[in-house]
Amino acid sequence: MKKEEIVAKLEEKHQELLLLISTHPDENWEKGPIDKWSFGQHILHLLDSLKLLNKALSYPKFILKYKFGIANRGLRSYDEIGQRYEEKLAENLDRTRQFNSKLTKPSLQQKKEITNKLLKQKERLQKLTLKWNDVDLDSLLIPHPLMGRMPVREIIMWTAHHTEHHTRILKENYL
Repeated sequence: MKKEEIVAKLEEKHQELLLLISTHPDENWEKGPIDKWSFGQHILHLLDSLKLLNKALSYPKFILKYKFGIANRGLRSYDEIGQRYEEKLAENLDRTRQFNSKLTKPSLQQKKEITNKLLKQKERLQKLTLKWNDVDLDSLLIPHPLMGRMPVREIIMWTAHHTEHHTRILKENYL
C-alpha cells in the first residue's frame, strides 16, 4: 500500500470505531462479557497502542536502524498482515491474556477524554506516515510484542487492522 492509501485506511477504520463509540450507550462503557475487557478497555488499549507507535516513529531513524535492524524480506499486504496477526493471536492466547491483564478499566467520566486522545493520536500517526520516505518505511523495523520485528509500513498497516479487529469484537460482543 502507498502511504496515502495507508492514511486513508487508518481514517476509514477509525471512523467506523468512532461511529460505534458515539452510538454505544454510555451505561455500557464500563461493561463487558465475563472475564473479558469492558468496552472502554478496548478503546484504551487502542489508544495505548497508537501512543506507543507514534513514540517509536518519533525516534531518529538511525536509532531504529541500530536497535532493530533493517528488513530482510519483501513487504506483506494489508490482508496478509491481518491474517498473520489473527493466526498469532490464536496461537498465543495465554500470552496475550497475560500481556493485556494489567489494562486499567476507564470510567465513564473518561470516555470523552479517551476518545479525543484516540482521535488526536490517529491524526498524529497519519501525519507521521506521510512524512516518512518510502525507503525508510519499507526497510526500518519496529518490534511488535506478538508478531516480532516488522517494517514500519507494515506496522502502520497493522494498526488499521488492529482497529478493525477491535471494532469487530465490540460489534459482535458489546451491543
